[in-house]
Amino acid sequence: MKCVYCGNKESKVIDSRVVEEDCSIRRRRECLGCGQRFTTYEKVETTPILVVKTNGERELFNINKIKTGILKACEKRPVSMREIDMLVADIEKKVYNLAEEEVQTKKIGEFVMEGLKELDEVAYVRFASVYKQFKDISTFFDFINEFEANLKNMK
Repeated sequence: MKCVYCGNKESKVIDSRVVEEDCSIRRRRECLGCGQRFTTYEKVETTPILVVKTNGERELFNINKIKTGILKACEKRPVSMREIDMLVADIEKKVYNLAEEEVQTKKIGEFVMEGLKELDEVAYVRFASVYKQFKDISTFFDFINEFEANLKNMK
């Protein structure tokens, strides 16, 4: 592993830990050239998945785009980074478990909506307002009223 400080290709592993629900390994390394320490992550290589957008365009699945959307929805909410990371890992796992080469954005959006619904109601509504692209305020209120009714039925 190339040192990020001096470029030396020799380093030794000081510590290894499993992270992201046993999906990757975090390694603490020490450069044998300059002695600086740095962290690397090892993850199983997966088959690329294409995301099919509503307009028919295709792009590579990028879990960071999903995380960014979730972070925006959870902004100024009492949701920890750990909870967000767990939700993102769960969504990524669900997408790969579909075992399909192409996945519709609608399916990924449903995974995000399911997760946010359990995580934080306000974040769920925030995400829904962008994801569902409400045409007007009455459509938005209909969504809120339906969500509220479902909550009451669950209790």
